[in-house]
Amino acid sequence: MTEPEALDQNIRALQEWLRSAWMQLGDPSLTAFSRRELRNQMKQCSADLRRHLRVASERRPEPHAPPGKTFAMPQLRLLAWS
Repeated sequence: MTEPEALDQNIRALQEWLRSAWMQLGDPSLTAFSRRELRNQMKQCSADLRRHLRVASERRPEPHAPPGKTFAMPQLRLLAWS
């Protein structure tokens, strides 16, 4: 696995973890301490995700726009009828 692939995989894993953490946060059976710990972990995970996304955006070169169409004078030939 190449480094960009590993980075993409880490980003997806962090996003999935945050998604499930938000769902857990809505669980009424969590204690106040558990909620606080989960929120702390979510903050850390969010910071890690931002860092990974920043690295990924710096690694990927911006796509170059194709050069615009250039219009040149067409070469015309005149045909004479005799």
